[in-house]
Amino acid sequence: MSATAPKPASMWSPLAQPVFRALWLASGVSSIGTWMHDVGASWLMTSLSPSPLLIAMMQAASSLPFFMLALPAGAIADVVDRRRLLLFTQGWMLVAAALLGILTVTNLTTPWILLGLTFVISIGSAVNMPVWQAITPELVAKEQLPSAVTLSGIVINLSRSVGPALAGIIIASAGTGFVFLLNAASFIGVILVIYTWQRKPQETALPAERFIGAMQAGIRYVRYSPPFQAVLIRAGAYIFFASALFAMLPLLGRRELGLDAFKYGIILGFWGIGGLAGAFILPKIRQRISTDLSVAAASAVFGTMMLVLSYARNFYAVCAAMLVVGLSSLTVMVSLNVAAQTAVPTWVRARALATYLLVFQGSMTLGSLLWGTIAQQAGISVSLQIAAVGAIATTALATRYRLRCAEKMDLTSSLHWQQPAHSFEPSPNDGPVLITLEYCIDPADANSFKQVMQALSRTRRRDGAIQWGLYQDLSHPSRFVETIIVESWAEHKRQFERVTNADRAIEETARAFHIGDTPPKVSQMIYGNPDNR
Repeated sequence: MSATAPKPASMWSPLAQPVFRALWLASGVSSIGTWMHDVGASWLMTSLSPSPLLIAMMQAASSLPFFMLALPAGAIADVVDRRRLLLFTQGWMLVAAALLGILTVTNLTTPWILLGLTFVISIGSAVNMPVWQAITPELVAKEQLPSAVTLSGIVINLSRSVGPALAGIIIASAGTGFVFLLNAASFIGVILVIYTWQRKPQETALPAERFIGAMQAGIRYVRYSPPFQAVLIRAGAYIFFASALFAMLPLLGRRELGLDAFKYGIILGFWGIGGLAGAFILPKIRQRISTDLSVAAASAVFGTMMLVLSYARNFYAVCAAMLVVGLSSLTVMVSLNVAAQTAVPTWVRARALATYLLVFQGSMTLGSLLWGTIAQQAGISVSLQIAAVGAIATTALATRYRLRCAEKMDLTSSLHWQQPAHSFEPSPNDGPVLITLEYCIDPADANSFKQVMQALSRTRRRDGAIQWGLYQDLSHPSRFVETIIVESWAEHKRQFERVTNADRAIEETARAFHIGDTPPKVSQMIYGNPDNR
């Protein structure tokens, strides 16, 4: 069936939502503070130590907490109140940034103190990021989500333009410590907005998921979701090679170009200006070419600019290259972010996005250490050249790991499952639970039915099944029995809320093979443990 494509939402339409607008403005101020802090920390480390490896470890110290904590943070964000968790993480980062500022103003900061407090701040950011991304769909309508992500990109790139330049001015006039103190103050606005946000909790009669179980459910969903896996593979490959520029840029600016803090802030500002321009261009790009093509093309452009930067030693040429770097990097990151958010349903969004951040930051950490080691042994230019070739080569992934399929899925809850009658209600923790569905299939269609059921098995496992099987009766070849084992009665009841319209379409395709006079028989059985009822 054909349908007219809906008109894309205006890029500015999410700002009509009061909470999103207030949080967007407050996060803009905080993001400026964060970019000021990043420039100040990188610049301070180049003053405290000449080692390329130690300087590259700054990027690793920023990324490693995401690698360690992203998945637990995502599980927590899907289980506890997201508003309270955001208040905690924002307060944590405020205190850590203020402490670093005080130590730096009093000349007590050493390379290892700087690395340690960078790690502590990144712990707060690692716990904050999954829940921050997961609340965006709560604040705007579904059709406004790409625009909301693009607006977030505008904030990041505007702050990338303003923050480094401000940092350079403040470092030159007052010192790095004041940059850290201003970053600490920038968290206050976000805290006030979140504190006044009247968030509506999701209503459910089921008990909250346990922490370990929530993590397992998140891992299981990612394991059996090919569309989301495609996003992870594309993001991991891009960031692994792009991290060379992120890690080497302070050294490139200070050692190869001989820049002071102010001029280093200017080249970062051009990066931000390019990204800001990309935010306005990207909606038009999305209307003309696919997500796959835009990500592949932008990755190739980014890699080409890394090659240019590995040779360029003219300040103005570097500024021009950074302008294109900003445009291409925003195109890749916003496109991947939208693909990640639209590839998962609400109930597992924070955990899935935590996995996305885990891959993102894990690739950043490993890449930074590798490119820093290569730079120390062979030079900055060689490190950038190798990474540039790798970034260009990632475009080949678009042929196998496509992203557009995620945009077409309807992942809203279908709520179409009917609870079979049972004589008693098990306790929530009773289990495991065995669910069986009996189908009557024409033996001539058996192979086609099995193929459809394999696709259905992925949805069963994503939504909570720890085991799945399909059996054919040897005595009656037309009789097929689907078996689903779920960890507990509560987890099985959660499946009723988790099944999506996309899952329902696969179910209906499978049931179309059923030739019985009545629908497939559904049975629910609880494990015969004496501890169960």
